[in-house]
Amino acid sequence: MTTASIRPRAWPALSGALASTIGFWLLAALAGAAVLAAFLLVSNEYFFFAGYVVLQYVVLATAWNILGGYTGYVNFGVGAFFASGAYSTVVLSKLSQLPLPVMILCAGVVSGVIGLGMGYLTLRLRGVFFAIATLALAIVLQTLIVNWDYVGGSRGVYVIRPEQAPLLGSYVQYLFLLMLILAVAAVAIARTIERSRLGLGFAAIRDDEPAAEAGGVPTLRLKLIATVLSGALMGMAGAPLPYYVTYLDPDSSFSLAYAVNSVAMPLIGGTTSWAGPIIGAVLLGTVQQLATVTISSALNLMIVGLLLIAFVIIAPNGIVGLVTAWRRRRSG
Repeated sequence: MTTASIRPRAWPALSGALASTIGFWLLAALAGAAVLAAFLLVSNEYFFFAGYVVLQYVVLATAWNILGGYTGYVNFGVGAFFASGAYSTVVLSKLSQLPLPVMILCAGVVSGVIGLGMGYLTLRLRGVFFAIATLALAIVLQTLIVNWDYVGGSRGVYVIRPEQAPLLGSYVQYLFLLMLILAVAAVAIARTIERSRLGLGFAAIRDDEPAAEAGGVPTLRLKLIATVLSGALMGMAGAPLPYYVTYLDPDSSFSLAYAVNSVAMPLIGGTTSWAGPIIGAVLLGTVQQLATVTISSALNLMIVGLLLIAFVIIAPNGIVGLVTAWRRRRSG
């Protein structure tokens, strides 16, 4: 049997997978448009302010899950990538008058390069040793920012928002729109990876890396790809932060809360599916915003910790895993 006779048989499966991917991207775009329309119907500006934070966590949780969930490498250096994106915007705002979407793309490139460097240096480590190395990266970058006077150093820096937003009404609504686009893109990328050969390679590394390497899987290359994608998305999530808070300092941008939430949200939602980080981010993000308004933001990390302990006991595989197991029991 020749190669030419084999190829036509693979075309229907290939075209079906491509159609499924394109269909999901379109559905994700429609879902994002529906969310935007729903928020525009609300006259209270605070909903956009709080919704931005929830969408930011959707991007961070999805980005973390590409490396931590799909590949099995736990990353505690979320603050490093997030802050590198934020400070990339600060530097670009001082050097030029680039539009914010361009700054977001530049921040993604910077954070992706940092992810490549971090991955090349640390991905030969495994387990707790890799996690400690990523945490050390965040500490090193924070020390560099604290001693870099051009971006404000330890004093921080003020960033003035433009008087008019290019789209929608206020600038907060514009930031909400940009973060919504980022969230839709991040989720679509994660789902595309999950259904691709790249996702199969990630799963092989997560399940048994020595066996995958012995079977010919290019483990180091795949781990570097995962680190670059994860870091780039985290940096893009942090890029609009200076215009959102208007004052940026190392303590807030490198906050441990970003790392804790980015790890807890996929674990609560489920790490083996693209839907898990969304569920965890919307659930935890909404609860934290409600606690901030009604009680105090000081309780946010305590709430995350309590929910994480509860789900580790009740649903070790997250909400998605709990629903999947329930469906199997019902069908069986």
